[in-house]
Amino acid sequence: MKFATKAIHAGIEPDPTTGAIMTPIYQTSTYVQESPGKHKGYEYARTQNPTRTVLQNNLAALENGKHGICYSSGLGATDAILKLFKPGDEIIASNDLYGGTYRIMVRVFQEFGLKFKFVDLSNPANLDTAITSATKMVWIETPTNPLLRLVDISALAAITKQRNIQLVVDNTFASPYLQNPLDLGADMVMHSVTKYLGGHSDTVMGAIILNDDDVAQRLAFIQNACGAVPGPQDCFLVLRGIKTLHIRMQRHCENALNVANFLQQHPKISQVYYPGLESHMGHELAKRQMRGFGGMLSFELKGDLMTDAVRVMESFEVFSLGESLGGVESLCTHPASMTHASIPKEERQRNGLKDTLIRLSVGIEDVEDLIQDLEQAIG
Repeated sequence: MKFATKAIHAGIEPDPTTGAIMTPIYQTSTYVQESPGKHKGYEYARTQNPTRTVLQNNLAALENGKHGICYSSGLGATDAILKLFKPGDEIIASNDLYGGTYRIMVRVFQEFGLKFKFVDLSNPANLDTAITSATKMVWIETPTNPLLRLVDISALAAITKQRNIQLVVDNTFASPYLQNPLDLGADMVMHSVTKYLGGHSDTVMGAIILNDDDVAQRLAFIQNACGAVPGPQDCFLVLRGIKTLHIRMQRHCENALNVANFLQQHPKISQVYYPGLESHMGHELAKRQMRGFGGMLSFELKGDLMTDAVRVMESFEVFSLGESLGGVESLCTHPASMTHASIPKEERQRNGLKDTLIRLSVGIEDVEDLIQDLEQAIG
């Protein structure tokens, strides 16, 4: 089954009671049992919900995985993965990653004894050097947030499998439409479903997709024990959003490439980060690893004044200034003061994240309007 067909049909059946083509919202907290322990597969809504089950099956199919588990947020999914490990275990992560991921690792789980190393994984040789006998997991984003660096999933998977280390890929920026990390050797895929999968800026959710039965069972136990579950209304909204994922992603990619080409020629822009540009250092890897280049890009203004970046963002008329990404509307974000503010400034700058960097989530509006808005805002 091709992707567009899977987005609409995989894991989804008409409601057995009424024949409704859309999965119903099972808005219930508990289920009637015939006798103690004898039920129809559902007992309490923290543990299972039929609307959630359909979404989980659909997501697993989109990522070519066996198990899908949905969470109340992307960080809820990250939290569950980190709970698989114990004090003294070491986790290696990309040095260019979402600020919330960095925060939960350093400010929460490091306090409980997990060890973290942040390494430039755009060069696979750096991983080989960083691994120790305590390393249990490698966590990567590709493309990374916010510098759109590419990480070679297959190359890293070859290293982690040889060492019996788990490889987790945050696939939020690419979405399963553009990239399937499990097919490239990853052990788990994490999504902030809030972003492209939901696609309409109206719900918050996370997901993990994997093939390993034992790890899936452990994650399900952690979720039931700790309670990071999404509600049925949110599951319904994401199921609805996924039905147009392939169409939305096509337009996101088209618009972003046009915007990137415009910015690359602008005299007030010093650098554009977008894998679709031939000048991007990861362009060839992106062509091999992805089926398109995505809707996310970042750019730097000439000079080093944060006030210049603030002025541009305050001047936008079509792009909205806000957290998050992946919705149908175009958004701009200032990572240094917003999404990545929890990372110390010296570490941000060491990793190449400047105060003049602006991140764009390019929506599906008319691209001419987006370029005109950039032109008037940048000046």
